[in-house]
Amino acid sequence: MFFHCFHFLSLLFVLFYLFSLLRILIASTSSTITATRTTTSTNNNGNKSYPFIGCLISFHRNSHRLIHWFTDLLKVSPSQTIVLHRFGRKSQMIVTANPNNVEHILKTNFENYPKGKPFTDLLGDFLGMGIFNVDGDLWSTQRKLASHEFSTKSLREFEVSVLEEEVSKRLIPLLEKSVQNNDVLDMQDVFRRLAFDTICKISLGWDPCFLDYTKPVPLLASAFDLAAGASAMRGVALANWVWKAKRLLTIGSERKLKEAVGIVHREVDDIIRERRQQMAGNESRRDLLSMFISAGHDDELVRDMVISFLMAGRDTTSAAMTWLLWLLTWHPTIEKNVIKDVTYMTNDENKSSLNFDDLKKMDYLKACLFESMRLYPPVVWDSKHAKHDDVLPDGTRVYKGNRVMYFPYGMGRMETLWGKDCLEFRPDRWFSELGDFKMESPYKFPVFQGGPRVCLGKEMAIMQMKYVMASILTRFDFVPVCSDQPVFVPMLTAHMDGGLKVRVRRRSDVCDQL
Repeated sequence: MFFHCFHFLSLLFVLFYLFSLLRILIASTSSTITATRTTTSTNNNGNKSYPFIGCLISFHRNSHRLIHWFTDLLKVSPSQTIVLHRFGRKSQMIVTANPNNVEHILKTNFENYPKGKPFTDLLGDFLGMGIFNVDGDLWSTQRKLASHEFSTKSLREFEVSVLEEEVSKRLIPLLEKSVQNNDVLDMQDVFRRLAFDTICKISLGWDPCFLDYTKPVPLLASAFDLAAGASAMRGVALANWVWKAKRLLTIGSERKLKEAVGIVHREVDDIIRERRQQMAGNESRRDLLSMFISAGHDDELVRDMVISFLMAGRDTTSAAMTWLLWLLTWHPTIEKNVIKDVTYMTNDENKSSLNFDDLKKMDYLKACLFESMRLYPPVVWDSKHAKHDDVLPDGTRVYKGNRVMYFPYGMGRMETLWGKDCLEFRPDRWFSELGDFKMESPYKFPVFQGGPRVCLGKEMAIMQMKYVMASILTRFDFVPVCSDQPVFVPMLTAHMDGGLKVRVRRRSDVCDQL
């Protein structure tokens, strides 16, 4: 009986999906007639939106270059804001690159712009009730707890010790081996493995040994990749009912997501149970998991909290370091300045380890990281959903239920914000005329968000990236094997399509050749 019902529902889903596509095709082929017979709305950048299908035609034509399309539209919009009417959605979507609007959304009228159920549904199966996927009191409670832990000196010292071990015992030997064998290394993969090891040690107190290429890929790492990819597929679905129907029928990407999330939950649950036993025996730990357990939360919430931190710290830092390394290979003068900055601040280019004070002083390296993230932000866009009607500072009307999205990728390419050289990699823009590091407003540079939801791990991420980049750039030279411009792929976390393939040489050998 179940077998027949399942196939009936599958057939019904397919027929409904085909019917929807047929309606789209009819509307697409007769768009000119539709435009002349009915009222056609055009926003202030000339992007047409038709009744019923909204901006579907334009969206489909630009689906292969969505971030570039959004950026192009925002550049010609007088307010750097666009309004899109979407097929299959009851509400419109507002995309902004206007810092005043971003501040309004993230700070001034924060209470009116939660993540909202449409967003939390997308990641709900994966992140559960973790801090990055909830609003209201549950978010506030987790935020206060995590904020306290992230500000402790002990966690900062723990991070530095983790980085020292990971870099000295795994990363440097791996790069040395690559030099000796003249291997081609994918540095994006190297950074991802390094970041996963680091965040697992800090969050879970558990070492997956992912950067050790001689060992099998940890089950948690592969399941995390699958779950993140399948969750991202929900966001690009034609309409919410598409992925929800697939989830109901357990087919396609939703089946993969369910299986991957099941593995992630089981693996983390096992670590939590083992940690509780260790703590019952008075074993002292400095990781976030132990701190969350000590706060008295139940296992399910603790699991969701640490999974959220794994998600946030796994791919963001690795993406930023990948793009910075690529940019430096094409800007040798800037790379030399980075090396000078690091060696000057440490007084020893071959220093075996770096401490917090060393890292704090590396402003030029920090400027390079920020400039790289301005052009290639790890998180391309972030969205909220309006609880009530509102008006943004630029005059854009927002209605209850509207999706309001700010767009760091496009903001980094606005001449109105960064000048005519906005597409250039120029770290000097982060310094004042007096030579001091100049931090831009988080609403002009919202890579770490801003307001009450500003990234808790911001300083930790900056420290990690400084440590890794300073450690490898003073020792090694990286030569890309391909001279083509890499493709920027925006998923839950952006990445470089195909990775960053390089050959590694000792910097001392390069200097000898010069």
